[in-house]
Amino acid sequence: MKVKNVKLEIMSEDQFIGEAKDVMKKLSKGVNVKAKSVISFNSLSVMRKFITDERLKVLRAIKKHHPSSIYELAKILKRDTKNVANDVGYLEDIGLLEVKKTKKGRQKSTPSVNYDKILLEIPV
Repeated sequence: MKVKNVKLEIMSEDQFIGEAKDVMKKLSKGVNVKAKSVISFNSLSVMRKFITDERLKVLRAIKKHHPSSIYELAKILKRDTKNVANDVGYLEDIGLLEVKKTKKGRQKSTPSVNYDKILLEIPV
């Protein structure tokens, strides 16, 4: 199933824990809870450390070109393969992309982006 949008939000640790407790209470009572594609950060400055301009270029290049490997992605971006691999690793760790590893001769890591937009929500 393809996710259309991923939401990034700024949420304090207390808010995050409170929301998690609410979901757990609903689940324990047998109430269905709709899954959300949300990635939470506790501040805008923390989010900026993960979502840099270069990493956004990585996401856009994967979405547009569908590279079959990180090496191919680095060539598209005209960047060092190791640096692109590091960015792909960060983005995979926070859930903004998936990497499928295949073993046909030499191991290949194929990155993919399964959504159309990243929505940012900042409470005021």
